[in-house]
Amino acid sequence: MFDKDRWKEIIEVLSTNVFRTLATAFGVGWGIFILIILLAAGKGLENGIRADFGDIATNTMFMWSRSTSKPYKGLPKGRSFEFKLEDVQAINERVPGLRFISPRNQLGGFGGGNNVVRGLNTGAFNVYGDYPQIIKQEPMSITSGRFINQNDIEDRRKVAVIGEGVRNDLYDKGEAILGTYVKIQGVNFMVIGSYKKKNNDGDGEEGQKEIFVPFTAFAQAFNTGNDVGWMAITAHDGNSISELKENIVTVVKENRRIHPDDDRAVGYFDLYERFSRVESLFVALRWVAYFVGILVLLSGIIGVSNIMLIVIKERTKEIGIRRALGEDPWSIKKQILMESLFLTIISGMTGIIFGAAFIYGINAILDSVGPVEMFVNPSVSLGVVVTALVILIISGLLAGFIPAQSAIKIRPIEALRRE
Repeated sequence: MFDKDRWKEIIEVLSTNVFRTLATAFGVGWGIFILIILLAAGKGLENGIRADFGDIATNTMFMWSRSTSKPYKGLPKGRSFEFKLEDVQAINERVPGLRFISPRNQLGGFGGGNNVVRGLNTGAFNVYGDYPQIIKQEPMSITSGRFINQNDIEDRRKVAVIGEGVRNDLYDKGEAILGTYVKIQGVNFMVIGSYKKKNNDGDGEEGQKEIFVPFTAFAQAFNTGNDVGWMAITAHDGNSISELKENIVTVVKENRRIHPDDDRAVGYFDLYERFSRVESLFVALRWVAYFVGILVLLSGIIGVSNIMLIVIKERTKEIGIRRALGEDPWSIKKQILMESLFLTIISGMTGIIFGAAFIYGINAILDSVGPVEMFVNPSVSLGVVVTALVILIISGLLAGFIPAQSAIKIRPIEALRRE
């Protein structure tokens, strides 16, 4: 354990020249401050991008049909085709590792305008024919009533779940919606619930102006038969949809008689691949933050080492006397290392405190001005603070090592000769 006299000596040495000590401490504190701020900024960006994805199932791909680019088995090039419900069953049977396969049909959006009528009010909204599991792939909050269920699918019930934007356009404020009817292209659907999208895009106006109806009721009402406009396919957590998508596309090509080398016929968007790229960006940003922060910290550590060398030179005679009186070289070396370590840790902790205060201030500003796109809740974890402390300890020992080695090399006779 460190005795009282040794700690008293450390305080006296560091307080002999207060300005020099503070200037040296600033370099270390500034390095840790920069490291904390860079990591917090990276985390804020990461939080913002993750919020943009929301709770959507990221291990998901979306697949749709396009025209063929190669003739195959007597069928011409440029042929248009539709997915079928049997394609969904074939994918489910032949591609293991899939959690959800949600066939979907759509009115409105890229399919053209769509009029929805309720009394004297009309609006143009996207209308989706879906299965119940779509809510697990495209999360939303049910604000009243319920979402479509399997009984709705089996009984082909003409029921609808409307977005809050649809509710605002077609209903008066405070008006009850459950049990009322909306007319979609002349077909009445009873409203059984309302929703609000959870992800950032869904919080916008367009994301709330959608209507969900059972896939089977959609097919019956709008004469789409067993056609499937597009699919949302989600893999189990232990499987990557990016690795499974080739098998999925192959199954569809075989069912729809499409040339195996036709890369145009089946379009898809791999959300997991996009999310993985973003994840890689987060990792790169963390490494850059650590690299820059440690470089700045290193300059401060070099300053500490230089100051400790100056202190050793000033205390040459003192060290010589202590050596002449028989003090163990390790005792002197330990004293120098403790002084360096103490200065480094105190400086670094000050930098951490100021960094935390700065982050708190930024979060307070963000809370007052409202959410900022792509930047949410900049923060650092306890693990980062522990890592910073470990870096400080190692840095303090390294900063004191060379001065300590220099101190124990001082010969008592030569030291006593100096004035």
